[in-house]
Amino acid sequence: MITISEASETIRMISEANLDVRTITMGINLLDCADSDCAAFCRKIYDKIARRAERLSRVGEDISKEYGVPVINKRVSVTPIAIAAAGCRNCDYVEVARALDGAAEAVGVNFIGGFSALLQKGITPEDRALLHSIPSALAATERVCSSLNLGSTRSGINVDAVNISARAIKDIASMTSDRDSIGCAKFVVFCNAVEDNPFMAGAFHGVGEGESAINVGVSGPGVVKRAIEAARGADFETLCETVKRTAFKITRVGQLVAQEASRRLGVPFGVIDLSLAPTPAIGDSIAEILREMGLEQPGAPGSTAAIAILNDNVKKGGVMASSYVGGLSGAFIPVSEDRGMIEAVRAGALTMEKLEAMTCVCSVGIDMAAIPGDTPADTISGIILDEMAIGMVNGKTTAVRVIPVAGKTVGDTARFGGLLGEAPVMAVNGFGCSAFVGRGGRIPAPIHSFRN
Repeated sequence: MITISEASETIRMISEANLDVRTITMGINLLDCADSDCAAFCRKIYDKIARRAERLSRVGEDISKEYGVPVINKRVSVTPIAIAAAGCRNCDYVEVARALDGAAEAVGVNFIGGFSALLQKGITPEDRALLHSIPSALAATERVCSSLNLGSTRSGINVDAVNISARAIKDIASMTSDRDSIGCAKFVVFCNAVEDNPFMAGAFHGVGEGESAINVGVSGPGVVKRAIEAARGADFETLCETVKRTAFKITRVGQLVAQEASRRLGVPFGVIDLSLAPTPAIGDSIAEILREMGLEQPGAPGSTAAIAILNDNVKKGGVMASSYVGGLSGAFIPVSEDRGMIEAVRAGALTMEKLEAMTCVCSVGIDMAAIPGDTPADTISGIILDEMAIGMVNGKTTAVRVIPVAGKTVGDTARFGGLLGEAPVMAVNGFGCSAFVGRGGRIPAPIHSFRN
């Protein structure tokens, strides 16, 4: 039951602090669309998505109007295509991507996730075909997002897949060079990927999920910042309690929207993902939270501890408010999507190395970071391996979404528009790692993975 005081406080959070439901994402199982003929498979997945998600966008808009809660995005995630299309003979994965793109347009969603493969331990022929099609598929579509799971605490890291992914990133950048290599913004690689993530570009409908599910991603950096302002100068215990209580209130709003969407669509409720996902808008920034916590700039000494405090207490508050908190709940630190992070990079406070350190305790990893277009694929492999190692050893989800912006170098700016924002091109370490990443094979799982 939502009380009158909670309702009044929610209205203030929406009107004064940019509280919103960032996305309602419908997960859809495509395994029953399997067909040996690629054209028939494409028809089946188009028809199923169009049928299942036909009312998704309208329901999201109706809930937003009725409850006064902004619902920013409506999205779809599907079974990893490398699995769903495994029965196709001579499958044309670019045509599959076009079918997904067409279905997303038909139902009125801005992104569809699941052009994906799970490669943490090996690569099947279907996986390999999808891998090599990713650059062409992302260049040929507007709404399709692709993700790969390259490692896990249980399985180790598939270095062969890492190297293929790095070359794919370079190819995507080249094929979308006329738009500041924006195709790379639709491609992310993971260690320990989760099956119920509602956020793009990494969303897919996991094989452990049901026929369909509604997963809601709630965001509210501005609300958290406003709350911390009231605790200015207080000790860390008070600061943590403030973040936790605020996260509880934000999650309650998400729970309401999720339950309504589930009821109206007749689709089971999956999870609330309480991730403080920023936007380029003023007042919607993780960086501003870090400054309010006492840092001069994100990247200053203490930044990793500040993100750890934020991430942990967001999760604690979320689990008090809902029994089904999942996805990637915590704090995102995407560079291009956060005005304050952009300012920190331009000021020289936030470097790629410090960003990597902060990912040890944040919600995901190196996200929406622009790097020089001439960065070698081997260097990108090294960046990915470092991030995968953090996830593997610490048993957490980590990810890399970097954009080697064709034709641009350190100091230039890549402009993507909309929620993707813009990014100053960041320097990367110029020393080589080709002999290291060139070893290939698989990095074994850590000793603490052996638990039955």
